[in-house]
Amino acid sequence: MGTQDVLRKARRLLAIDVRGTVSLGLWAVRRKHGVPAGSVAVPYASAGNSLLLVFGFSMVVETIALEAMFRGMEAPPVLGAVSLGLHVWALVAIVSMAAAYATRPHVVTREHVRIRHGAVFDLAVARARIADVRLARSYDEPYGVTFADDVLVLGVSAETNVVLAFTEPVEVTRPLGGTARVSTVRFYADEPRVAVAALRPGAP
Repeated sequence: MGTQDVLRKARRLLAIDVRGTVSLGLWAVRRKHGVPAGSVAVPYASAGNSLLLVFGFSMVVETIALEAMFRGMEAPPVLGAVSLGLHVWALVAIVSMAAAYATRPHVVTREHVRIRHGAVFDLAVARARIADVRLARSYDEPYGVTFADDVLVLGVSAETNVVLAFTEPVEVTRPLGGTARVSTVRFYADEPRVAVAALRPGAP
C-alpha cells in the first residue's frame, strides 16, 4: 500500500468521522439528513440500535473495571487518564454511529433512490435503472458494507430484507475509496414492505 493510498483512506475516515459528528447535532434537533419534501424516508436503525446499546454498555462496564484495577495497582494517574480518554472517544463513536443510522435513512424520490449505511456509505441511483425490487429476508449477512462479486450488501445486525436489482451494473465508491460495479444491492429496512412499495414502478 503506497503513501497516497494511506492518505486517501485517512481522508475518507476523517470525512466519516465528521459526518458522524454532524449526525449527533441532527439527532439532537430531531432532523434528518438529505430527505427532501415529498420523498419517502426508509429507516433502518432499529435492528442496529440493540447491538450498539450492548457495545455502549460493555464499554461503560470496562471503563469502570479498568479504573478500579488501576487504582488497586496504584498505577500512574496518566495511565488512567489515557484509558478514560480512549473509552470516552469510543463511546462518542458508538453514539455517533447510532445517530448516523437514525438521521441518514434510505430515501426514495420520484427520480432517485438513495441507499445509505450511516455515515459510512451513500449510493444514489436513478429509479429508471431499477429492474426489480423484492422482499428477501436474510439473517446471516456480514455486518456493515461488503461486496461479493457484483452484489453490494448493507447488513444491519447481520440482517437484510430487501433486494434491489439494476438494469445494468452501477459504479459505486467503496467506504475507504476505490470503486466497484454492482448489479444487485441487499439492504435492511425497518419496514421492508413500505420500502418495496415505494420503489415499485409508478409509485410516487
